[in-house]
Amino acid sequence: MSIRRLPNALINRIAAGEVVERPASALKELVENAIDAGANRISIALTDGGLAGIEVVDNGCGMVAEDIALALERHATSKLPDDAIELVTTMGFRGEALPSIASVARLSIASRTATGDGWRRVVDHGDVIEDGPASLPPGTRIRVESLFARVPARRKFLRSARSEYAACSDVVKRLAMARPDIAFSLESDGRRVFSVQAGEARLSRVAALTARTLADNAVLLDFEREGVRLSGVAGLPTYNRGVADHQFLFVNARPVRDRLLNGAVRAAYAEMLARDRHPVVALFLDVPSQEVDVNVHPAKTEVRFRDAAMVRGMIVSGLRRALDAGGFRAVQRPAEGALARWQSEPVAPPARDPDMFSAPVPLMATAPQQEPAWLAAAGVAERSQPFLAAAPMGRAEPAAAPVPMAERYPLGIARGQIAKTYIVAEAEDGLVIVDQHAAHERLVLERMRKAADGGRVAAQALLIPEVVEMDETACDRIEERAAELAEFGLEVERFGPGAVLVRATPALLGAGDVHGLIQDVADELASFDAALSLKERLDLVASTMACHGSVRAGRVLSVAEMNALLREMEITPHSGQCNHGRPTWVKLAHGDIEKLFGRK
Repeated sequence: MSIRRLPNALINRIAAGEVVERPASALKELVENAIDAGANRISIALTDGGLAGIEVVDNGCGMVAEDIALALERHATSKLPDDAIELVTTMGFRGEALPSIASVARLSIASRTATGDGWRRVVDHGDVIEDGPASLPPGTRIRVESLFARVPARRKFLRSARSEYAACSDVVKRLAMARPDIAFSLESDGRRVFSVQAGEARLSRVAALTARTLADNAVLLDFEREGVRLSGVAGLPTYNRGVADHQFLFVNARPVRDRLLNGAVRAAYAEMLARDRHPVVALFLDVPSQEVDVNVHPAKTEVRFRDAAMVRGMIVSGLRRALDAGGFRAVQRPAEGALARWQSEPVAPPARDPDMFSAPVPLMATAPQQEPAWLAAAGVAERSQPFLAAAPMGRAEPAAAPVPMAERYPLGIARGQIAKTYIVAEAEDGLVIVDQHAAHERLVLERMRKAADGGRVAAQALLIPEVVEMDETACDRIEERAAELAEFGLEVERFGPGAVLVRATPALLGAGDVHGLIQDVADELASFDAALSLKERLDLVASTMACHGSVRAGRVLSVAEMNALLREMEITPHSGQCNHGRPTWVKLAHGDIEKLFGRK
């Protein structure tokens, strides 16, 4: 077959295939045009998830009639003042968006400058069907209808209206996060979805577009290195999600989806999250134009960095420093499901006897009443009539030392232990419940890290070395990493084809289950050995060791031990979550407690 030139209509449809994959991609191009036009207010309206209609209205600089006609031609743009394409600072610049959309849909564009007259042009699948004056305020209004109506091969691959709406909403949210200086509003089938105002703080804007609770459960970032600035919002590790849809990444105010950046976020949270949980972050990178290539993808959703290693390292270290500054913070709310399980007991009529705590008091009722469970357990024999008795009172005894003031400490003062697992503490602003095993697990890990940074974790030699039998491949993994394990005080050597000999364990762990520790370390190396860097692998090994050396659930702690644990948590980074990403403590604020008892 001989070579031939393609007709313009087919060229436009091919270009549309690159730029307009679905309603969300068309919407992205239109909103970016509005941003580049200098608008500070952008309104978006969707019909049937964008399948039937998309409308974008802005108050930008507007266009005259000649510019409207030129904007609908291929490779015509106002966004490149010269030929330095690598230094582009606008959202888009190829000049293919509007003609590509107009070739596969009915597109209406009306615009007016601040000092000129309004003009409107309508293009239906590549054919101009209307061109004339229009009445509208300064700015631009673009409406796209019947996308891919005449391209059934593309139309049938579009998803349901609900799925397309979700994609459109995600596009608008990401662009709105990138530009808190612009007001955005989104409507779907006449229903207002969200509206954010111009000039909001970055944390407020991100929280408004994701979840309001993020504002109370996040840390702010602001770091700069070698001309690259990293800023944004990072959710606490205990404030996580089951999917990675709440990770928003921006380069020079451009929303991107980049494997390098996603991998850096995963590495920063590696030892603070469970494997199936994902952090909530919105990261903004400001990079000199000559250090980043934004022309990797036609839709500008991918970028390439000149020094990718430096950018990745900056994200990992920046996130960890910000989370370190968060200290012992955890999600500041009890789980709604847990609160829902609290139940109110029936309220008895008031007693006549003023000394209601001294003896059983008859109730003003004729129906038999069930005795309280605690009373039956206490062995009270009188069952001749219904009665109400008070629960046993605690006995006051002189304190051996003055009780510390709760307001002096963020995590309060220990008041007791429940189920030999949870520490109950009284803080100035509420009731704190601490999982002693999870909390101590994190503290041991941070001690091991600190010791490793200082050179080497102290090892405690075993009086009699222990032989741990495993399959040969597991022994191979342990043998290969013996030198690295020794840095954390775990000294091992090969002892035949199917066993390893353990000569010393980390002194921080004390006596423990050596066999279980070695098996768990081997499992961790098998799961992550090829995928993670050496530092990340060592962090996972340290996390596994810390789990074996922490205070177990079921151990009775003295008040002094409980308070010592609380005080160390307050000064230890990341102590708000255990090594697996679960919270180590929760707080019931005074308001929450009052609600439980119907006092508020």
